[in-house]
Amino acid sequence: MSSKNQKPTVVGLGELLWDMLPDGRQLGGAPANFAYHAQSLGARSLTVSCVGADAAGDDAVALLAKQGLDTAYISRDPDHPTGAVTVVLSDAGIPSYTIHEGVAWDFLPASDRLDALAESVDVVCYGSLAQRAETSRATIRRFLEKAPAHSLRIFDVNLRQNYYSREVIATTLRLSNALKLNDEELPVIADLLGLKGTEERMIRSLIDQYELTLLALTLGSKGALLVTANEWVEATAHSPESIGDTVGAGDSFTAALAMGVVMGRPLAQVADRAGRLAGYVCSRKGAMPDLPEALKTWD
Repeated sequence: MSSKNQKPTVVGLGELLWDMLPDGRQLGGAPANFAYHAQSLGARSLTVSCVGADAAGDDAVALLAKQGLDTAYISRDPDHPTGAVTVVLSDAGIPSYTIHEGVAWDFLPASDRLDALAESVDVVCYGSLAQRAETSRATIRRFLEKAPAHSLRIFDVNLRQNYYSREVIATTLRLSNALKLNDEELPVIADLLGLKGTEERMIRSLIDQYELTLLALTLGSKGALLVTANEWVEATAHSPESIGDTVGAGDSFTAALAMGVVMGRPLAQVADRAGRLAGYVCSRKGAMPDLPEALKTWD
């Protein structure tokens, strides 16, 4: 990992898109949301993705740059439009998604330059959604294969619609050393992989079978579990008084998780900070709200 005096290099790898919310569009995509929050927590963050050579792509890159993120590894595709997702919110602020197909992030190109970034990364976070198309799937796997053995490689499952398979899940797990998923995704993953038993048994099986150093299971209003081979940490939820929407809350949790691990913080402290950050994001609209200083520091 990076030295204490150097910011860790953190990459959000995968989809970059516009969430078309009822009250307007918000920039999103789990890797971009993750990178934004990791940057807020002290990382040198980069989004590795692809947008169209269109106005929506121009706007996406400009907004990330305004947020202080390194946009040098966002490719431009002249043949496919910038990604978009139509988001419908329930009365409780819970989103449902219609993810448009044939968009630029499905065609994320590999390159020697991207290989060099992979070889220098401290943390990389990626999901299953960005692997729905062959080109991006191959690029993501190549990146992970070139990442240093000591790097934190977080598979944030993010199951969406029918954009996942047993092969994608199993292969990605073998390339990862950390897994983050929620309580709805755990039984789906376990079924795909043939894992049986209680929740604890499924968690232990995932850690043992795929040699994971960390598994994070978010439980909504019930909090979260952070599990290693030697620790089992239960964290309470930090629910806000009012909900803006829950878009991006899980990504902020993952960012705090990653930064806490890289900084060597105790797992209980990491779980608490991740929960507090996710709770704050739920209280605001959109995935990338400005954060109060109290949530940016660990002391």
